[in-house]
Amino acid sequence: MFLPPSGTLVHYALCGECGYCFAPEMCAWPLEKFEALIYNADYVKVDPDYVSLRPKGSAHMLRGMFPNLPSTVRHLDYGGGSGIMSDLLREAGWTSRSYDPFVHKDTQPAQLGKFDFITAFEVFEHVPDARQLIGTLGSLLEDGGMLLFSTLLSDGQVHPGQRPGWWYASPRNGHISLFSRKALAVLAVEYGYNFGSFNENLHIMCKAAPAWAGHLL
Repeated sequence: MFLPPSGTLVHYALCGECGYCFAPEMCAWPLEKFEALIYNADYVKVDPDYVSLRPKGSAHMLRGMFPNLPSTVRHLDYGGGSGIMSDLLREAGWTSRSYDPFVHKDTQPAQLGKFDFITAFEVFEHVPDARQLIGTLGSLLEDGGMLLFSTLLSDGQVHPGQRPGWWYASPRNGHISLFSRKALAVLAVEYGYNFGSFNENLHIMCKAAPAWAGHLL
């Protein structure tokens, strides 16, 4: 489904060193402007899967990846929207909760406590400040914990001096930060994490592999 053009031209900038691509003007917006222009009543028209299809699929994937996750492992789904994924995981015996800055406006991340396992699906490409995001997630992660996140790698998709024609470079969807593999690796090293990818979309950061994830690493 398509919405009519807004008439607003969005420029992307590309780092020549690491390949990080971002929309400078939108990255300076306050949360209220994102709510008014991006995450409004029309957002479901450009990303209908976010309502239930994606969180249900993510919950199914996680149950398959971690079929025997101990209930002592505290899980946080950061950027979890309405919390459907965490609801499904709790039904499966997980100790899980959801947090989303746009939903839980009266709750600061520091109030959440610490978690052994944090997921952030379709979050990285939406944030205006990747360093701030990693700092926030790191403050919530227990020593020895693991971050599992999704964002589609931009390698080979964006090029210097060219307008991005990649479908993932979609400002109306809120995709204002696009990451190459090197950009994510640089970010991980800066915050003391090891970085790895399962595929072009699913990635991990951790300082050491937790025992409950050893079968994957």
